[in-house]
Amino acid sequence: MAAFYFATSARSAVGLVRSGNEDSALAAKNLIAVADGMGGHAAGEVASSLAIKTLVQSAQVFTHPEIDEESADDLYLQAIQEADQSLKNAVEENPALSGMGTTLTSLLLRGESVALLHIGDSRAYRLRGSSFEQLSVDHTVIQELLNQGAISESDIATHPQRSVLTQVLMGEGNIEVPLPVIEVKLGDRFLVCSDGLSSVLTEKEIKSLLKGKDRDAAVAALVDATYINGAPDNVTLVIADIVEENQPDKFETIGAAG
Repeated sequence: MAAFYFATSARSAVGLVRSGNEDSALAAKNLIAVADGMGGHAAGEVASSLAIKTLVQSAQVFTHPEIDEESADDLYLQAIQEADQSLKNAVEENPALSGMGTTLTSLLLRGESVALLHIGDSRAYRLRGSSFEQLSVDHTVIQELLNQGAISESDIATHPQRSVLTQVLMGEGNIEVPLPVIEVKLGDRFLVCSDGLSSVLTEKEIKSLLKGKDRDAAVAALVDATYINGAPDNVTLVIADIVEENQPDKFETIGAAG
């Protein structure tokens, strides 16, 4: 079995409208994640930061080289429950944080596949050659209406419920999400991002800016493009290329978790 690693580049920017950054992100050689907090004031920052920091703590175990894949997957899936519990604990300690929440979209690289842990409307994509695919499915009212055939893609931009989430981490328990596993190939490029990117740029634009550039240049081009389009929200993204060269053994956190 080939030994693959994530070679990463990440950035989190406030945007042109928001006064603070409620996004957080994580980049490591076998784990990437983005969390988009909500709740206003400092609460969104707290929520996303807690989710990412809890994931980092859990990762000390499930990314350990001696753990088997099945156990790693179980612990990885359990990490989303632990993140939710960390939000609950924070609200109990400080009731002013009540109502805060966060998305969490993460990819764990193990062997020749990645496992996708996802709740909310942050997104995960894969670029393979000329094929660009959204791996995550938004937990939104809009997505449910699309699935039902009640609306079309052209209705999304003007729909009054386009930003309403159906699942998110809020410390309320009862989190049930699948853990889909996606095979990887050398040279694949993965992107995880907050909706500050995916709601501002089309898939065609994202694909165009991801292709044919090194990671740092692609990150800069994507952030610049959101600013050109008004950057109404915080924008956070991690690009991870599948490589065979071992990468530094560290967890980089940015945004509110930085």
